[in-house]
Amino acid sequence: MTAGLMNGKQDILREYFGHTAFRQGQEELIDALLSGRDVMGVMPTGAGKSMCYQIPALLLDGITVVVSPLISLMKDQVNSLIQSGVRAAYLNSSLTPAQYDAAISNAGRGMYKIIYVAPERLCTPSFLALAGRIRISLIAVDEAHCVSQWGQDFRPSYLKIPEFLDRLGYRPTLGAFTATATAQVRADMTAMLGLIDPLCVTTGFDRKNLYFGVEHSAEKLERVKSIIKEAPGRSGIIYCSTRKNVEEVCDKLNAAGIPCTRYHAGLSDAERRQNQDDFIYDRVRVIAATNAFGMGIDKSDVSFVIHYNMPKDIESYYQEAGRAGRDGSEARCILLYSGRDVRTNQFLIENQNDNPELDDEAREALKQKGLMKLRRMTDYCNTTGCLRQFILDYFGDKEPCTCGNCSACTGETELTDVTLEAQKILSCIYRLHQRNQRFGAAMIAKILKGSEDERIRQFDLTTLSTYGIMRDSTEVRIKTIIRYLTAEGYITEGDFHTLTLTRKSAEVLMQHKEVKMRLPAERRKKKAARKKRDGIYSYDTKLFDRLRNVRNQLALEIHMPAYIVMTDASLKDMCVKLPRNETELLEVSGVGRAKQEKFGRFFVAEIRSYLNDQPDTEKGKLQNPGDVSITEYVRAGAYKLKPTDREMSLSELCEDILTQLGVSAVKKPLRSAIKQWLISENYLTERYEDGKKITDTTILSEEAGILRTRKISAAGTVYTAVVYPAQAQEFVFENLEEIAALAEEEKGEDQ
Repeated sequence: MTAGLMNGKQDILREYFGHTAFRQGQEELIDALLSGRDVMGVMPTGAGKSMCYQIPALLLDGITVVVSPLISLMKDQVNSLIQSGVRAAYLNSSLTPAQYDAAISNAGRGMYKIIYVAPERLCTPSFLALAGRIRISLIAVDEAHCVSQWGQDFRPSYLKIPEFLDRLGYRPTLGAFTATATAQVRADMTAMLGLIDPLCVTTGFDRKNLYFGVEHSAEKLERVKSIIKEAPGRSGIIYCSTRKNVEEVCDKLNAAGIPCTRYHAGLSDAERRQNQDDFIYDRVRVIAATNAFGMGIDKSDVSFVIHYNMPKDIESYYQEAGRAGRDGSEARCILLYSGRDVRTNQFLIENQNDNPELDDEAREALKQKGLMKLRRMTDYCNTTGCLRQFILDYFGDKEPCTCGNCSACTGETELTDVTLEAQKILSCIYRLHQRNQRFGAAMIAKILKGSEDERIRQFDLTTLSTYGIMRDSTEVRIKTIIRYLTAEGYITEGDFHTLTLTRKSAEVLMQHKEVKMRLPAERRKKKAARKKRDGIYSYDTKLFDRLRNVRNQLALEIHMPAYIVMTDASLKDMCVKLPRNETELLEVSGVGRAKQEKFGRFFVAEIRSYLNDQPDTEKGKLQNPGDVSITEYVRAGAYKLKPTDREMSLSELCEDILTQLGVSAVKKPLRSAIKQWLISENYLTERYEDGKKITDTTILSEEAGILRTRKISAAGTVYTAVVYPAQAQEFVFENLEEIAALAEEEKGEDQ
């Protein structure tokens, strides 16, 4: 690879994409592709996979072909590239014949550097003819897991890629990219795409900005409403397993005054397109959809994804949940579990027959594999441990963690043994059956609670042996457990919602089978409050709203989604850096030259206007230093900090943290917070020597990577210093949230 290409990648990153540094794994993949080596990149959603082939595409002499599975994915990627100043086009069924012919003609004349194409079109006469007239330097296969029968989205059309390469007459460099792939799927990607000695980069599967929650919710719809109300004005996706559920959720949310649209395969193409556009363009903030929606949707500001039903495998779940928080902002992924979902998925797996190319043996193997994956998905919903760790373990990322950002770690929910309560509920229904009486969940809860309701006396239920045996429980809790028992098949619901036992109930009543369900924790663990995060920046929300209005107006004028004009992350960075001219705007993350030239003056004008209205606002400083500490300001951005090879003092380390986060602020509060935390955890100690306070290492310092070393000053004096090499820097980064929380607690006590 020439020095020019090596230097050029940095220029392309800054000029077109508005970033000054590569993320983990990007540079290695780019260098390999530029040198002509095949690659496989497995990187979580939001990690910048597309840039790994887009940057080489702009540096290589020929054209890059990107094989992409969905129209929506292509449109998003191409629109975003065009707004960044890159010549790109897509070829798929959404184009009219005239538009398709024009795109082919333009491509033949070298008007595009990047062409996105559906796999079904690779071997068509028109595309093969185009390939014969142009020089393809790179083929990038996006969502490459689709090539594997063991992946969650197997598409036979992906098998056309090797055929296309054979018919091309020469072999371009090949790159395969995906967000989620087990070891089996990665092996399939290598073999079935014919990758030659690929550089394989797996950056890990963790999305630190995502909160994961599992709830065994009896009232799913009510829970959906509350989650939406907790995120006012934010975008969210509600995934349902069936069209019927999509329709029900959509209708009931709209009836409750929550605007919602819908997406599933039973709608016409026109309505699906319209509904998807309404969501992408923020005309409607919430969409209920089957898994037919979303792969490749690059909407960066989705702040929550709710799974109304449990998916059939972890790959599908993680990919769908990963559509939240693509811009790095905090986002919530909540799965509402029900035993009924398990049975629905089991039926779908056992009766799937959507690939006629498989023989009976392969079909049976695929079914067994599907059932095994379903068991793992069910285990996830019932685990007592860290949900993030469960997902990472599944994908082979075995590094242990307690994430502090899932419902298990924060103590918001816990797997609760409700065996005794279940026995009391089932026994009550059985005693009523002996009297030839049947009631619904509400009445049974009243009986068990010992209510003095008039109907209790009317039916002489106070004489029932189970009357009042759950006085210490609330009726809400009793009804929650009843609905869980119904979902798990221990109870069946008849006419007028009356309840009767099933054969399965004998397992609990007679065989004393344990019943466990995930319930809200009665008392949150102390750590939960310390793990709360507000976002990437402590930024001025009033300015952010004004900049968002500017962005929305620009998006309307050019008929593009707002996030393609400028992401939320870029707007937040503007609120921190407060650029006063278009040159300074280039320092904002995500603002390249093309966006600066097209849109820069509008954002700069709004910032200037705002600053004129707020004369006390000082560039780069916290708006309310008395209310928002610097530790609170940086802690949510800790996940993107990277250590350096240089040994640093604590002051230098704090300066480096602020520099990496693009924050101009006084470092003293941050330095003080880190130092005090290290002392409180016995990684440092303080002592007085000759009336002077000395900071020194302890027996635990080495564990954190903190070293005590001898140095020579400019005047030639030998002195001892505590330094922070790369390992110590990483240790501090990993604990910044804990450090910030401790600082906030101490601040609260002082007040």
